[in-house]
Amino acid sequence: MNSEQMNGAEPKTFAFDAQAMAWAKREIAKYPEGRQASAVMALLNIAQRQAYGWLPRAAIEYVADLLGMPEIRVLEVASFYTMYNLKPVGRHHVQVCTNLPCWLRGSDDITRECRETLGVDFGQTTDDGLFTLTEVECLGACVNAPMMQINDDYYEDLDAGSTQTILSLLREGREPKTGSQSGRHTCEPAGGLTSLTELESARDD
Repeated sequence: MNSEQMNGAEPKTFAFDAQAMAWAKREIAKYPEGRQASAVMALLNIAQRQAYGWLPRAAIEYVADLLGMPEIRVLEVASFYTMYNLKPVGRHHVQVCTNLPCWLRGSDDITRECRETLGVDFGQTTDDGLFTLTEVECLGACVNAPMMQINDDYYEDLDAGSTQTILSLLREGREPKTGSQSGRHTCEPAGGLTSLTELESARDD
């Protein structure tokens, strides 16, 4: 990976490094001969991770060539799924869910805190390149709403205070606690178990 890709510029060329290529070969091997195109989503994910969180056009061309696919078919996949980023994102990609369950549980407060703490709106990146703020529809943790995803980590049961703490710790280069921010265990009732309580001592097994 060259400095242009790291700084968000469109690189002229792209190629998997040794680790990424080994991963890509394992993904391709999951499919029968002649069906290598089925690995396109996995390979785009690998390319995006190598390219600092986004897919330059050269990476899309590279994946198409590797899988023997027309470039437009790979671009169709990359532009359809919101998990792929076609423009540079910050080191911390903050994705705030504003779908109905999160909205009912206060996602407006989370959105407001993100905007105030980061100084950017949805679709924007901070001047220092540390944060990109994105609005998303559903991140699949509705029982722990409101929540947000930052890179590969979920932060759940949020309020304005915990949101500010998470973002501040990331800005300082520290690692905030992932998962529920209210102290609940996974997706159990917020007030604790109300049934099957005899299993409580074994729930972490």
